Amino acid sequence: MAYKRTYWQDHVTQYSDRYNEVQNPDGTITHTPVEGTIIQQGTPQNAANFNNMEEGIFAADQLATEAARMAKVNSRGLDAVKGEVIPVALTNSSAYPFNNSIKTVSLTQKKTTTDYYVDVELISATGGSVGNFRVTDKLLNGFKLAFDGGATSVSVICRVKGGV
Repeated sequence: MAYKRTYWQDHVTQYSDRYNEVQNPDGTITHTPVEGTIIQQGTPQNAANFNNMEEGIFAADQLATEAARMAKVNSRGLDAVKGEVIPVALTNSSAYPFNNSIKTVSLTQKKTTTDYYVDVELISATGGSVGNFRVTDKLLNGFKLAFDGGATSVSVICRVKGGV
C-alpha cells in the first residue's frame, strides 16, 4: 500500500495567546483560549494522523533494510565477477626441455567452489621463451601455476574469476 501523505497546516487565528481567565472555587484558575476569527483551520493532531506517519516511517525503514541487504548480496556477486588480480613471479632453474617453474598461488578471497577461471597475462620474461601456462590443482584457497618454456624468469598477472 502506498503511503498517503498528510499535508500539515498551522492553526492560525486572529489572536494567538489570548485567554479568558476564570477563578475556580477550589482555588485553581482555568484559561480558555479566545482565538477571535479563525484564519486557517489547522490539521488535527490526532491518532489517525500520527499513526499514518508511524506506518510510513516503518515502511520506509523496512524498505531501507531490504535495499541494504540486496546491495550486500549484489556486492558479493559483483566481487565474484570482478575477481581478484594476483601478480606472480615464476622461476625455472632447469635446462630446456625440462622445467621446474611450478608455484603455488594463494587466493586472498576463498572460493566456495573450484569452478573458477584463471586468466594468465604475461608481463615479462627473461632467458628464453615462455611457452604455455598450466593452471593445475585448483583448491578453494589457491592453485598451482607453471609455464613449459625455457625461460628462467617470468612475471605474470593472474585474474581469478568465478568460484562463488
